[in-house]
This record gives sequence, C-alpha cells and structure tokens, in this order.
Amino acid sequence: MRTDLLGLTTDSLAALTNRGLVKRAGKEAAPDLRTDADGTVHGDFAGGPTASLPPGGLDAARCTCGATGVCRHVVGVVLAYQHQHATTVETVEHPQGEGPDQEPLAWSPGQVSDDELTARIGARLMAAARRTERAGYTARVRRATAADPAPQVELATATVRFLIPGDLGFVHTDAVAGSRDDVIALAVWAFRVADELHPGTPEARVDVGGEAGTGTGSGLERALGLAGTVLREGAAHLGQGLAATIADVQRHLDAAGSRWPLLAVGDLAEQLAAYRDRGAHYRPELLASHLAELHARHRAVTRPDATLRSSVLGTAEAAETPLRRARLESLGCRIRSLGDRRIAEIYLAHGDSAMVLVLRREWDGEWDGGDGDGAALARRRVAGSTLAALATGNLVTESAVRSASRTVRLATGRVARTTVSPSRGDWGELSPSLVVTDLTALGRELDALTLRPVRPRVEAELVRVVAVSQVVAMTYAPGDQRLDALIADQAGNLATVTATHTGAAPGRLDSLAAVLAGEEGELRFVSGVAGRTAGGVVIDPIGLAAGGRVVVPDLQPAGGGGRLAAAEDVRHDPLTAVLIDTRGLLAEAAHHGLSHLPPTYDARLGIAARRLTTLGLHRIAQAVTAFAAARSQDSGEAAEQTWVDAYLRLEVALELTRPD
Repeated sequence: MRTDLLGLTTDSLAALTNRGLVKRAGKEAAPDLRTDADGTVHGDFAGGPTASLPPGGLDAARCTCGATGVCRHVVGVVLAYQHQHATTVETVEHPQGEGPDQEPLAWSPGQVSDDELTARIGARLMAAARRTERAGYTARVRRATAADPAPQVELATATVRFLIPGDLGFVHTDAVAGSRDDVIALAVWAFRVADELHPGTPEARVDVGGEAGTGTGSGLERALGLAGTVLREGAAHLGQGLAATIADVQRHLDAAGSRWPLLAVGDLAEQLAAYRDRGAHYRPELLASHLAELHARHRAVTRPDATLRSSVLGTAEAAETPLRRARLESLGCRIRSLGDRRIAEIYLAHGDSAMVLVLRREWDGEWDGGDGDGAALARRRVAGSTLAALATGNLVTESAVRSASRTVRLATGRVARTTVSPSRGDWGELSPSLVVTDLTALGRELDALTLRPVRPRVEAELVRVVAVSQVVAMTYAPGDQRLDALIADQAGNLATVTATHTGAAPGRLDSLAAVLAGEEGELRFVSGVAGRTAGGVVIDPIGLAAGGRVVVPDLQPAGGGGRLAAAEDVRHDPLTAVLIDTRGLLAEAAHHGLSHLPPTYDARLGIAARRLTTLGLHRIAQAVTAFAAARSQDSGEAAEQTWVDAYLRLEVALELTRPD
C-alpha cells in the first residue's frame, strides 16, 4: 500500500507541481492502474501514455508522453490511486479516526536520520549543509496543526515543508529544485533543536550550530577600519579616494558571506556619495547609524557571551535564491523621492514562505509638473505590467529571484513568465503570521524584537496586514501635514494609522482619508509598516482593502477629500526631545569628523549630559561624559570607542520610545 500517495492532499500536490496541472489531471479520464511488488504504481491512459510512479517522490516518476518533469499523467495516477483506495485515504488522513478539527499525527522531521538525508540530497550538498551548520543559522520552526498538517521550517534562503511524514521524497521548498536542496538538511536539524529545546511548542525560533565566540575576530576588521576613517575625518572632509577602500571592504565581506555588514557598508557608501554630490537624502544621523551598526555587529559576535554569528552577520544567507513557481499577492506600494530619483517599492506577500518581499524600481530624470508623482508613475511599465497593476494585483511568476534581504526581482526575458490579475484584497487568507487580528499581540511581538543595530537587515520585516473592525476617529495636523486615524480590532484594541504628505505622492492623504471615511466601500484591512511607541501601535499605511478592491494611496492623484478635524501639532515629550537632540549632536561628529570638531563642541556635550542626568538617563549621560573626556585627552581610539558606546545607547533608547 502506497501510504505516501494516499497522504497527499490537493494542496500538497499543487505545492509540488502547480494548481493548474492538478486541475487538468482531474479532468483526464482515469487510467488503468497496476502495482508492482516493489510498490511502483503504473497508470495506462487511453490513447497510449503510461505513467510510472516508484517510491521516492514525484521527481522519480516517469511518463511516456515525453513531458519534462512531472506531467498531468503522473498527477492523474496519484488521483486515481487515491480514488481507488478512498476508504484508506480517510484512514491515512486521520489515522486514529479523529475528525478534521483534531490534532494531526504527531511526527517530527527531526526524526529523520543523517543517512536518510545523505541518500536524499547527496554527499556534496550534505557537506554544504554542514558548512552552514558550523557557521550557525537561525530558523523558525512551525509544527503541524489541524489547519496546516505539514510541518515547516522558515530559513533565510527558503521555506521547507514536509508533506508526508517520514518521506523525504515529498518535501517542498520554494527554491528552484536542485539549486538549494541542502536546505532540507538544515530544516531537519532545526527541528531536532526545536524538539530538544521547545518540545510541543507550535512555533519556535531556534539557533542551530554556530561557533560564535571561538575565534579571535568577527571578520569585520576591514569594515571597522573604514568606519574609523570616516569617523575621524567626517563626511565633510573625505574626498574621492575612499571609493577603492569601500570596494575592497565590500569584496571581502561578500567573499565571507557577511550579508548584513555588506548591506551596512553599502548604505554607508551611499550616504557618503549623497553628501559629495549634494544629494537631498544625505542625513548625518543615518551616516552615524551605519558606523555604529558595524561596531555593534562586531561586538555582538566577539564578546564572551557572543550572539550567534549567522543572525548577526548574515553568514547563512545566500546572495540570491531563484524561486520556483511563486504566487505573490501585492499589499501596496510606497513612492519615495531622493533628489531627481523616484523609487517605487511594491510589497508582495509570498504565501509559501509567509514573508513579504519587496520589488523595487527606480527612475532618474528631470520631472516636469506632475510627471514624477505617484499617479504618473502608476502608468509606468514594470516587469511587463504597469506599476498600478503590480501594486494592486496577484502575481504568478516563474522568474522571481529573492535576495538575502528579501528584495525580489523579476526576469523579463522571452522565457520568463509572469502573469498579473486584479486583487480583491482578500488578505485574510494570507499566513497568520502576516495578518493581525489582535493589536495587543502585535504590540507584544514588536516589543520582543531584537535591537535594530544587530537585527537581520530584512526588507519589509515589519509589514503587516491589520484587520479593521472600526475607524474610531480621524484628525489632521496642518503643521506636520500628517493624517492620523485611530482604528480598532474586533476586541476593541486600538492602533494609529499615520501618514505624512510628500511631494512624490501628493494624493496620499486625500485618498487615505476617503477610504478611512468609507467612501470606497467597507474598509476590511490596512497594510503597512508596524511600529511601536510608548503610547501604542502605529501603522504607516501602504495599501487598503475596501469595497472589493485594493487602494494604494501613494498612486492616487491629488485632490478630493473632505474636511478633517484639525489636531494640535504634536511636540516630542521632554525625554524624547533630549534623546533626539543628543543623537544629532553625536551625529555631528560623524559629519565633521572627530579631528575637525569646533572648540565649542565639548561644552555642548557637557550640557547634553546634564540634561540627560536631569531626566534620569544616567547611563547614557555617563557614556556622553566618557566620550567628552576621551576627546579632551586627544585619544583617537578611545574617542572612537566611547563615541560608539554613546551613540548605540542613544539609538537603543530612541528605538524603545518611538518609531523612526
């Protein structure tokens, strides 16, 4: 009896092949079945084709129709075999007679042996998996539930689902078949750790392997040297000669697979170039943050109680991972302007991996009138469709490639196939990890996040879909050009949807107000970037589902909108104001350079330290005082390290009190 075939559900077959193939197979006339002694099932179809399905998974199947890969005849054999053993299928799905609402069969992929893994993926990929394990990696383990009977592991490079208990022939990953089969071993080992440390927990995040703290360095020494040069000289005094040093640092980080520091150095280089070119997006605070982040990641993996290297440095991340046939549902779009550049970021929910990917497109040029605003850009072509269609649609693609930071690009060659259909905004069917029905639980999730300077550099990490029960109130702050709306979930928990006017998206506030007021139909969901303040959860919206369609505020034309109640401009509380002012003061050191600060700078540091002490922020005040003392002694290395200490403390304090 082929229990592996009997245990395959329609969804499992669709995951292993595609849904259209399963539908076509269901319309075929049933074949005549016969089974060999070794368990191989043969199906003879009217008209000649014969499909054979030996044990070991669908990849081992063969068909005389000549199709490459799994064809409709192979799927037809599975469906016919299940139909022939319909009574047994019920027993396989519910082996102890329980109904669909009962707990699934207790089985863990961690029970798979390494010998079985080697037989499945081969010795070469097992060796690659072992290298990743030695470096260490982080995984999110989800055990089987009644709603989703397939246990799964979310890795940085792929999501792995075990569709049939104990059978590695029916493992589904969202990476192209054969390109990253080592992830199957990584997923099994993640389950072993979860079974040992978190037995019975439905979902757990685990660190696997790793040799953190065993070496003498982090591999970021060249990057720290670059950061030291920038901090000593400052953006205002650096010339063109640093480009070669930056390129050398990036090559070494790329070769070492340190993805997150590599991205930090890239952002650092972009800020330096923006200042040199007088770019409008240069910010001293961003420059300082990138410098401090490199030091924070180095410290996190070299101290005695070192954090796992892979999560801090991104060493387990593949630079790019091609995805097999993927269904992506758009959650909206954000339009940004950086000088003459226009940047569109489309947020796409990937159902198989329960994550949000970002498709980014940029345009350069001189914009006349409204040519460069969101409404005009909505008509631009992106990957064969308009920006508006992609931002409000469902994509099915066989040409998607995902980066380590969860950006995605779509190939546009002749063989690349991407179809786009309109979305009705049925976002409630997305993965529960992306859909928020309890705002209080979302607040707890945000509070539990790792601190930003050492967190993985993942795009759209905090993009969520919030189910809206009611819009409680809506106000407009004229001074800040900001719209705030208070929304509630089913339990009455509150969050604030807040959006600010920008010239790149002049219709943002008007269209957002219209949807929130119910002018576009019943508001069901708001998608956006979730943040935390001392007062509650804040959502920066990128899309809304209302009236059976998706509305993207950034792509709407300006005009319209009714009168809104004016709110008083919000002023920062004294604690936040002091933190922001002190961070700006320290950022001046990165801008001018420690070697070029004016004589009055130390006195200003003393004033900032006294203000911090008055508000009870003693440790931050001590860090600022230590930096001032190191500067007065003209100690270069000590001044750098004390600056890093003070800046990191300020960044962490601001992260815990307000969003960006």
